[in-house]
Amino acid sequence: MTKRKDIEQLFKTHYAQMFRLAVALLHDDDTARDIVHDVFLSLLGAPDGSEVTSGYLIKAVRNRSLNHIRNCELHQRIANRYFLEDTEYDSEEWPDEDTISWIYSMIQNDLTPQARRVMELRFSQGKRFSAIAVEMGISETAVYRHLSNALKIIRKKINENG
Repeated sequence: MTKRKDIEQLFKTHYAQMFRLAVALLHDDDTARDIVHDVFLSLLGAPDGSEVTSGYLIKAVRNRSLNHIRNCELHQRIANRYFLEDTEYDSEEWPDEDTISWIYSMIQNDLTPQARRVMELRFSQGKRFSAIAVEMGISETAVYRHLSNALKIIRKKINENG
């Protein structure tokens, strides 16, 4: 089924229906186009002679759309849990130089070496959690935990000292 003409015919026949489904699930035209495109792109790698039905195409778009929604929700939950919202930056005054120095010394003295390294890679170098996990040889979950614990310690000390 991976012949280009067959895929072109499937595209002409089913694209509109697949796109409508993706838009209905995602509420985003660009992402919906990308997902439908990815489904057709995956057909290029399918073994010769495999049969592709309209049901398969619709289910593939549905599954990829739901995966996209799940991944976005996961990233949003992580961001909400571990990082300050933008509104918090606007409503608070930025710390002075002494406070910043105190926070840096607290990071150096009160955090474990791994937590300190995660903080450095994330905030100083701007690396993603997956890149930090690979570089440190730990799981992404461990990266989240180290960062979460470090931020808890820092917040607690800041609250104690005003």
